[in-house]
Amino acid sequence: MNAVPYAYDSAPGVPGFEPTHVVPKDGLSTWAAPDASVPTEPLDPLLPVQLLTRRGDWGQVLCDNGWAAWVDARLLVALPQSPPPAGAPLVRTADARRLLAKVEEALARYRRAVEELAAGRTDGETFHRDTHGLRIGAVVHGDALWLYDSEHDRWCYCDGTAMTTIAAREPAPQSVPPEATRLDSPASGPPPSPAPAPPPTRLGDS
Repeated sequence: MNAVPYAYDSAPGVPGFEPTHVVPKDGLSTWAAPDASVPTEPLDPLLPVQLLTRRGDWGQVLCDNGWAAWVDARLLVALPQSPPPAGAPLVRTADARRLLAKVEEALARYRRAVEELAAGRTDGETFHRDTHGLRIGAVVHGDALWLYDSEHDRWCYCDGTAMTTIAAREPAPQSVPPEATRLDSPASGPPPSPAPAPPPTRLGDS
C-alpha cells in the first residue's frame, strides 16, 4: 500500500467518510499490507476509523485524513450507527424487552458490587471478580434507544418494543471477500502475540 499519512490535526477530510469503529483504548498496531512483516505507524487510542474490507482476521481501515492501513480487525470496537432514516423499512431482529431486561440485570449486578465495595464489605479483588465479564451499553434520547447486545457483540436501535441491528463487530466486507487467514497462520496473519507497541503518536509525527 502506498498511502502516506497526513498530519491528523490538518486532515483534509475524506468525502463520505463514515466511521464504523474506533481504535481500542491502548491504540492499535498497523501494517502497510496484510503481511506482519511490514509494520507502519500505530493508530491513536479511540481514533474513529472506517472498516473498508476484511481478509480473515485482517481488516483494512480508513482514517478521516485519507490514510489507510491494515490492522487486526478483531480488536476494533464497533460504533453504534445512526438509526434508519424516516420511512425506511426496518428489519426487525427481536423484541427489545428481552435485551432491556438483560441490561437492567447487568447494571443491577454492577451497582450491588459497587455498594458492597463502598461499604467496605468487599475488597478490590472481590469487586473485580463480581464484575468480571459485564458488558452493557444503553443510550436513551427521547423515544430513541440504542442498546448494546453483548451476547452477539452488536448495537441495536429500538423504537418501542421492536429493534433492528445497526452495527456489528464484523460487518460484511465491501470489496475483497474474506479469506481463510487466521492468527494461527504466522506466514500471513497479524502476529498472535505482538511486542508492546511504542506510545501512540499522531499520524504524520516524526
